[in-house]
Amino acid sequence: MSLVKQESFLLIAFGFAVLSYLFEHTLLEQGQFVSMIAACALIVVIVMTSTRVAHHAEVLAHKVGDPYGTMILTLSAVAVEVLILAIMMGSSTSPTLVRDTIYSAVMLDINGIIGLAALIGGIRHGEQPYNDDSSRTYSAMILTAMGISMIVPEFIPEAKWHYYSAFTIAAMIALYAVFLRMQVGTHSYFFSYSYTRTSGAPVSASKGAATAGQKPEAAQQREARNEPASVSIAIILIGVLIIGFLAEFMSAFLNEGLEGSGAPPALMAVVVASISAAPEILTALRAALKNRMQSVVNIAMGASLSTVILTVPVMEAIALYTGQPFIMAMTPVQTVMVAITLVVAAINLNDGQTNAIEGMTHFVLFATFVMLTFLGL
Repeated sequence: MSLVKQESFLLIAFGFAVLSYLFEHTLLEQGQFVSMIAACALIVVIVMTSTRVAHHAEVLAHKVGDPYGTMILTLSAVAVEVLILAIMMGSSTSPTLVRDTIYSAVMLDINGIIGLAALIGGIRHGEQPYNDDSSRTYSAMILTAMGISMIVPEFIPEAKWHYYSAFTIAAMIALYAVFLRMQVGTHSYFFSYSYTRTSGAPVSASKGAATAGQKPEAAQQREARNEPASVSIAIILIGVLIIGFLAEFMSAFLNEGLEGSGAPPALMAVVVASISAAPEILTALRAALKNRMQSVVNIAMGASLSTVILTVPVMEAIALYTGQPFIMAMTPVQTVMVAITLVVAAINLNDGQTNAIEGMTHFVLFATFVMLTFLGL
């Protein structure tokens, strides 16, 4: 019964899925306004469900430790994003949905999360330390991955897209394999930082503990021990399945609600990116308030890298299987925004300390991204 009470929201989400299945056509016949309300309600339910999935991924991460805990946290978030993307592609006619979602996720993760977290944390704590080896590694890999998969395709002839698509899959897998080897091997210290308690005892924050800002470390470890791994695995699978059902109905309601409304073409991509990033945003803000900037860097940069390096090969594989290519090459505006973001990140995250000014620069870039999306660019 305690488990049922704890996971009551999953039952509520399941109820929403059943109701959506029973009344989908009835709601769609009511017009755009009702469809938009239904879509917004489902977005809230999906975000809350993904938060529960992230929680149980965190529990498993604490049980297995680094670096395998990091893989669980990363793969659970990417699984939600890929699932929603795959479902929405079935009802969307936009060939740029995948590209716009990845671009939106990078803007949201780097500029939104780091910007807001460093701004709030800087105002509260001043300069916040972290391991600058991690930020340099992330920046270089994100630039490489996005360059290969979202800039170079602009110059690939349409008749040869499938050759380059297969190469992109292989390149992303190779990059991810090396990244995992770094975490497991001698470079694992790149992604950790030793904090000092009030009593002087060191406290280590690593990428696998990217959500360490949520609760006191001892409380997290007790919670991880008390929850059986099998229960967490089952709830993650059930949660992802429920998200898949909800995403299908959300897509239908959102398409009906936005039809002929003049909404920006990339709005659906922003919705997908925001859903997958919602748990990470809350976790990063809590970490920043607790002066755990290493967790923020790992969450923001790690999520950006994972989005590109894991989502791209899955989507490219789908394109090869269906024979229908996606438009992966970024627009000139998107390319400029990514370039500015990564240059600013390379400058700001190069000295092992963040402050409110650096946070503000990223937050202004995030605001610029929102404005450009609103303008349809």
